[in-house]
Amino acid sequence: MKNGNEQKEKEAKYSEVKASKNSSGRRFGMLKIFIIALLGGVLGGGAIVGGYTLYQQSESSSVTTDNSKGQTSVSNIKVNVSTQSTKAFNKIQNAVVSVEAYSTNSSSDSLDDIFGSESGSSSSSTSESEGSGVIYKRTGNTAFIVTNNHVISGSNKVEVLLNSGKKETATIVGHDSVTDLAVLKINAQNVKQVASFGNSDNIQVGQTALAIGSPLGSTYATSLTQGIISAKKRTIDTTDSSGVNTGQTTVIQTDAAINPGNSGGPLVNLSGQVIGINSMKLANTGTSSSTTSTTSVEGMGFAIPSNEVVKVINLLVKDGKIKRPALGISLVDLSYVSTSDQKSVLKLPTSVTSGVVVLKVSSKSPLKSAGISKYDVITSLGGKDVKGLSSLREALYNHKIGDTVEIKYYHDGTQKTANIKLTLEANDTNTTTSSSSGN
Repeated sequence: MKNGNEQKEKEAKYSEVKASKNSSGRRFGMLKIFIIALLGGVLGGGAIVGGYTLYQQSESSSVTTDNSKGQTSVSNIKVNVSTQSTKAFNKIQNAVVSVEAYSTNSSSDSLDDIFGSESGSSSSSTSESEGSGVIYKRTGNTAFIVTNNHVISGSNKVEVLLNSGKKETATIVGHDSVTDLAVLKINAQNVKQVASFGNSDNIQVGQTALAIGSPLGSTYATSLTQGIISAKKRTIDTTDSSGVNTGQTTVIQTDAAINPGNSGGPLVNLSGQVIGINSMKLANTGTSSSTTSTTSVEGMGFAIPSNEVVKVINLLVKDGKIKRPALGISLVDLSYVSTSDQKSVLKLPTSVTSGVVVLKVSSKSPLKSAGISKYDVITSLGGKDVKGLSSLREALYNHKIGDTVEIKYYHDGTQKTANIKLTLEANDTNTTTSSSSGN
């Protein structure tokens, strides 16, 4: 019995202890929740109050009166921005020059002349042509420069502005209107860099091309523009200074910006080699096939291929001019002759629709001994069809002086063939007009 009572007492005490623990646990849990809630409220209220305080400070603060706080500095971090284009430019920039050509014309329209000055002096006006050039060789005290013929044509004084800013008087070594190339020479004392020619046959459409020159004159000397090779061999018509068509030429087409003043400057590859001499820019000459309206054209520049440039300047250095064969005749395109005159005067068959009409044959012309005379119509030379003056020149300039070529022509409506030996002397008798030309 005693043992049973003790057991009951133990169980009662155990229940009291357990109940006490549960009660303490509940009180601790409630206290914990209360503390967390209190902290949350304090922190939340602090954040709100603090945020409100900051907001109030931001709203109420004024712009600082201490301007020195606005100072800054350049970063000391060095970034390597050198590109292949930059490296190519550095290889050639000091070889690129500005070319300034002057021509002086006398005039008798001065006030002294009008009012009968006793001095009898006359005024003179000076015109200036500006372009670019590139120094391609230095030998001893002489440096040679290639530029465009139209830059220096008709001038009586030429000066070259180096990239260093120093100016040198230039001498014209030789020039050629057909290829639009000229060679100058200057004192080499201040020449620091010489350009080299790359092989223009190795260029590819899409490759990067750099144009360097003086767009709009020497004020913008040694300007660099970048583009690509748009066409490796583009055939275009060319004209002389009077606007007469002088034939066709094969050029490099690029979309690198080429503006007035760039003429004569180099077109460069990424190795810094000259692959062409910039000569022309097509702008505002796009003509619709059905109208005569013009279209603005951008990104079409042209350069004479370096292989052609090297061949021409070597001949200019040697002889001062390019010696080409000539026919010694005055001509007009058949298209300028009315249909009625083609039939009644020239007696041409209706099947003949293109060619050139002989207007005059000089005494030195190789055609004279062949029996070709006035109003004969030439339709072929050296196996090439002659459709007009440009195609005749192109066919003629494919041959050398002394070559014998076959020529086909119509005389009194009958086609004839003759073999002629090309000569140089006939060149002295050439004449040119707006609708006819000497060859």
